[in-house]
Formats: sequence, structure tokens, C-alpha cells
Amino acid sequence: MKEYLFKLRALIALALLVMVFASLSPAFLTTGNLLILAKHVAINAILATGMTYVILTGGIDLSVGSIVGLAAMIAGGLINQGLVLRPFGVVVYFSIGMIILLTLLAGVLVGAVNGWLITRFRVAPFIVTLGVMYVARGFALLRSNGATFPNLIGSPELGNTGFQLLGSGSFIGVPVPIWLMLLFGAVGVFIANKTPFGRRVFAIGGNERAAELSGIRVNRIKLAVYMISGFCAAMTGLVIASQLLAAHPATGEAFELNAIAAVVLGGTSLSGGRGGVGGTIIGAFVIGVLSDGLVLLGVSEFWQIVIKGIVIILAVVVDQLQQRLKQ
Repeated sequence: MKEYLFKLRALIALALLVMVFASLSPAFLTTGNLLILAKHVAINAILATGMTYVILTGGIDLSVGSIVGLAAMIAGGLINQGLVLRPFGVVVYFSIGMIILLTLLAGVLVGAVNGWLITRFRVAPFIVTLGVMYVARGFALLRSNGATFPNLIGSPELGNTGFQLLGSGSFIGVPVPIWLMLLFGAVGVFIANKTPFGRRVFAIGGNERAAELSGIRVNRIKLAVYMISGFCAAMTGLVIASQLLAAHPATGEAFELNAIAAVVLGGTSLSGGRGGVGGTIIGAFVIGVLSDGLVLLGVSEFWQIVIKGIVIILAVVVDQLQQRLKQ
């Protein structure tokens, strides 16, 4: 019974938070507030989906926040300035679909760099992704010399309009970011629980040496999970830039902490091998409901940071208690 309650801790925490804030603030359960809340949660949930795979292998990715900023700057630059081919003296403008694809590929490439450095040189993921975090943020700043790419509405003559639909559009009354969260969550759960790749991810996190001896190509799986993380981070950057219709190189600062918090709150062990994407989505909602509720209650932003920190510490303590209980 205790172990079952431990597994459902994120869902129980979410239900308790909803009940508390609904009783304290009449505006909490209004349709408008819930839609805004879900849109905010979607950003963290998409980012945390990729982080879940990394942590399931026993790794960590501190570079995702910088990839978010880099992706926003790549997309913003391609919309406003196009691709300048100096040797040929021409500027190429892409359609929004192609810009999204190129930006996602850039995120995957940064993730591949993370994975290659970790597997090729046997460097700790914490150190590698910390270094790449600074490199990616530096490139984001260099893209515009620290300036913002404003008014990302495109031009009909150049055929690059419609970017705002990704972050501000809606389908049957539901904002597109929420649909993206559901899509990423569903695909993430399916891959983790129903495919050989997912089983290998869990095996590596459970016991990397045993997984290697059983024939699993550990390095390939690790490379793949960091590429997935980069892909999710790039999508997050695109959604944020689309919502703001502007790209700033500081976009995504400290986002990696929220993503890790959502993963841990969702029941994924920091040592790897246990957890899942479904729990991560719930964890993202816990963080989102907590933030939204505290804002509605007029709690100071500084106290919000303190409370979030306490919640994360409690989540890690509960995770350790669960491990001891299993042992």
C-alpha cells in the first residue's frame, strides 16, 4: 500500500494543490485561467519530456535552457534576415515549415554533440552539458550581438508568414501548445513503454554494465536520448518565440531547473531506471498549478522561488524514501 501511494504521489499532490487553490481563489477554476495555466505548463512539459529520457538513463542535461534560447534566435534570424550566402551575394528566405524543421535539426545537432562527448570521451553528463550550456547561450548571443529579433510576423512577399500560429493559434478552441504537449506526451509514453528502444533506456538506467553485457548498444541509446532532449528543447524555443513574436538570446534561462523539477516530481529517479513521461507531465502540472495559484493569491515572487525549492527538495526526499522502501 505504501509503495502504491509513493507511485501516485505526483497525482495526489496535484489534486491537493487544485483543491487548496480552488478554495482560496474563485478565479482559479475559471476556463480562462485554466487555459492560460495549461499553455504555461505545456512549455515546461514539452521540455521535460526530453529530459525524462536523459534522466532515465542516469544522465542529466543542463544545456536545454540554452538550446531553447538558441532555437528561438535561429528561427527569429531566419524569419527577419533570412540565410545570408555571402560568397554568392544572395539572401535565402525559407517558408515557416522549413524554418521550423531547420530549427529542430539544430536542436538535435546540439543534443548529438552532448551525447557524442559523453559517450566518446566518457565525461560525466553534468560537466559536458554544463559546458554546452554556455556554448549554446554564447552562440545565441552572437546570432544578433545580444539584440532581440522583433516582429516575427514574416512577409507575404517572402512566403514566411504564419509563425504566430505555433504558439498562439488554436484548434477546435484548444491552443496549439496544449495539443503539442499532448502529442509529445503521448509519443513519449508510447516510445518509453511500448518499444524496444524504451526498454533499453530503462535497462541502461537500471544497470548500465548489465545492459552492455546483454548486448544493448549503450552508447547509441545515450546518443539518441540527448538528441531527443535537444529536439524537445528546440520545439520549446519555437513555441515561446511564436507566442511572443520575438526572439531574445536570454530566452530559456533556468528552464533546465524547471524541467528537472517536473521529472523528479513526476516520480523519475535521478539515478535512472525508474519513472516515465506520464509522471513527468503530471509533475509539470504540479509546478504550473503551484506557480499559478501563488500568483493568484498575490504571493511575492521571491517567496514563490523559495516554495518551489522546498517542493523540489521534498520530491527528492520522497524519491529516496521510495527506493529504501523497495530495498
